[in-house]
Amino acid sequence: MTSAGNSSRKSLLRRGLEGAVRNAFTKAYATVKVDPDKYLEHLRIAYDLPALTYEGVYSINVEVLDLIADETIRSSMRIAAAEGAGLGMGGMFTIIPDLGILAAITIRMIQRLSLIYGFSYNTEQEEAELWVAAASAAGVDISRELVEKQVVSKFIPRVIQRIATSASAEIVEKWTARLIPIVSSVIGAGLNYYFMRVWGQRAVSHFRQRHMEMRRRQLLQQQVPILPAP
Repeated sequence: MTSAGNSSRKSLLRRGLEGAVRNAFTKAYATVKVDPDKYLEHLRIAYDLPALTYEGVYSINVEVLDLIADETIRSSMRIAAAEGAGLGMGGMFTIIPDLGILAAITIRMIQRLSLIYGFSYNTEQEEAELWVAAASAAGVDISRELVEKQVVSKFIPRVIQRIATSASAEIVEKWTARLIPIVSSVIGAGLNYYFMRVWGQRAVSHFRQRHMEMRRRQLLQQQVPILPAP
């Protein structure tokens, strides 16, 4: 097949995958949510985290949070790899359901990482910030001004579209090996493992940076003297 034919086939595959990724993340957005209160209780029990609220997370050694985040990513990687191995048996025929499950695993991982670093998502603005982190995990940079100026109900679908565009390009480059059934089981496990690791690391980088900014802000507020009322 000519290079033009290969390019055309990749373009068609990418457009199809872009729609599949967009639908997968849209569905995950509507159905998947980690309960912040229950997860904080889990952190206190599983990791002996001395925080009664998410504000209390900012007084904990950030290296402890990093270790919990790393374990969370590795757990998601194992789940994604197992899922990829199972659905990978069908080659490209099972890529759509694979993307749906992978999107759900990804969203839950990003939500947990957000909570680990002290960012809950109880308000619309906080939810928008969560999707900025998801975009960052996908390698997409979203301007802070864009978050502040747009209505959340319109902002999130646009972010999901940006994620789908970026992710589909990466998938086309790396998942074409799944054309071969049976063998693609091993490939599917490895690729899912890889994607979850890369997206998790990017998300951690985003949340950790925001976390440290919040710590510096709190420290400055503590150092500023409170003037007496006139």
